[in-house]
Amino acid sequence: MKLCATKCLEEKKSCEESDCRQWIDYCKDFNCSRIAVKKNGSMTLQEVAKRLQLSHVRVSQVEKEALRKLQKKILEKK
Repeated sequence: MKLCATKCLEEKKSCEESDCRQWIDYCKDFNCSRIAVKKNGSMTLQEVAKRLQLSHVRVSQVEKEALRKLQKKILEKK
Protein backbone atom coordinates (compact mmCIF):
# COMPACT_ATOMS: atom_id res chain seq x y z
CA MET A 1 0.00 0.00 0.00
CA LYS A 2 1.20 3.49 -0.76
CA LEU A 3 2.98 5.23 2.13
CA CYS A 4 0.44 8.06 2.44
CA ALA A 5 -2.47 5.57 2.55
CA THR A 6 -0.74 3.59 5.30
CA LYS A 7 -0.17 6.79 7.26
CA CYS A 8 -3.83 7.83 6.92
CA LEU A 9 -4.99 4.41 8.13
CA GLU A 10 -2.65 4.47 11.12
CA GLU A 11 -3.70 7.99 12.11
CA LYS A 12 -7.38 7.38 11.22
CA LYS A 13 -7.31 10.70 9.41
CA SER A 14 -8.47 11.67 5.93
CA CYS A 15 -5.82 12.33 3.31
CA GLU A 16 -5.26 15.99 2.55
CA GLU A 17 -3.14 15.47 -0.58
CA SER A 18 -5.83 16.13 -3.19
CA ASP A 19 -3.21 16.16 -5.97
CA CYS A 20 -2.54 12.43 -5.37
CA ARG A 21 -3.78 10.12 -8.15
CA GLN A 22 -5.45 7.91 -5.50
CA TRP A 23 -7.40 10.76 -3.86
CA ILE A 24 -11.21 10.65 -3.92
CA ASP A 25 -13.65 13.03 -2.28
CA TYR A 26 -15.11 10.44 0.12
CA CYS A 27 -14.31 10.94 3.81
CA LYS A 28 -15.61 7.52 4.94
CA ASP A 29 -12.65 5.96 3.10
CA PHE A 30 -10.19 8.65 4.27
CA ASN A 31 -10.30 10.22 0.77
CA CYS A 32 -8.20 7.40 -0.69
CA SER A 33 -9.19 4.87 -3.35
CA ARG A 34 -6.55 2.41 -2.05
CA ILE A 35 -8.09 2.52 1.41
CA ALA A 36 -11.57 2.13 -0.10
CA VAL A 37 -10.51 -1.08 -1.82
CA LYS A 38 -8.69 -2.37 1.27
CA LYS A 39 -11.68 -1.69 3.54
CA ASN A 40 -14.45 -2.82 1.20
CA GLY A 41 -12.92 -5.35 -1.18
CA SER A 42 -14.89 -5.79 -4.37
CA MET A 43 -17.49 -3.08 -4.85
CA THR A 44 -20.58 -2.77 -7.00
CA LEU A 45 -20.84 -0.17 -9.73
CA GLN A 46 -23.23 1.74 -7.45
CA GLU A 47 -20.65 1.85 -4.65
CA VAL A 48 -17.89 3.00 -6.99
CA ALA A 49 -20.18 5.61 -8.55
CA LYS A 50 -21.06 6.99 -5.11
CA ARG A 51 -17.38 7.38 -4.20
CA LEU A 52 -16.46 9.02 -7.52
CA GLN A 53 -19.62 11.15 -7.65
CA LEU A 54 -20.58 9.72 -11.04
CA SER A 55 -23.63 7.87 -12.30
CA HIS A 56 -23.46 4.10 -12.26
CA VAL A 57 -24.04 4.20 -16.02
CA ARG A 58 -20.87 6.27 -16.51
CA VAL A 59 -18.87 3.93 -14.26
CA SER A 60 -20.16 1.02 -16.34
CA GLN A 61 -19.05 2.77 -19.55
CA VAL A 62 -15.56 3.32 -18.12
CA GLU A 63 -15.39 -0.30 -16.98
CA LYS A 64 -16.37 -1.62 -20.43
CA GLU A 65 -13.82 0.61 -22.15
CA ALA A 66 -11.05 -0.50 -19.75
CA LEU A 67 -11.92 -4.17 -20.33
CA ARG A 68 -11.93 -3.60 -24.10
CA LYS A 69 -8.45 -2.05 -23.92
CA LEU A 70 -7.14 -4.89 -21.76
CA GLN A 71 -8.55 -7.47 -24.17
CA LYS A 72 -6.90 -5.66 -27.08
CA LYS A 73 -3.52 -5.73 -25.25
CA ILE A 74 -3.89 -9.44 -24.56
CA LEU A 75 -4.66 -10.19 -28.20
CA GLU A 76 -1.67 -8.10 -29.36
CA LYS A 77 0.70 -10.21 -27.25
CA LYS A 78 -0.42 -13.49 -28.86
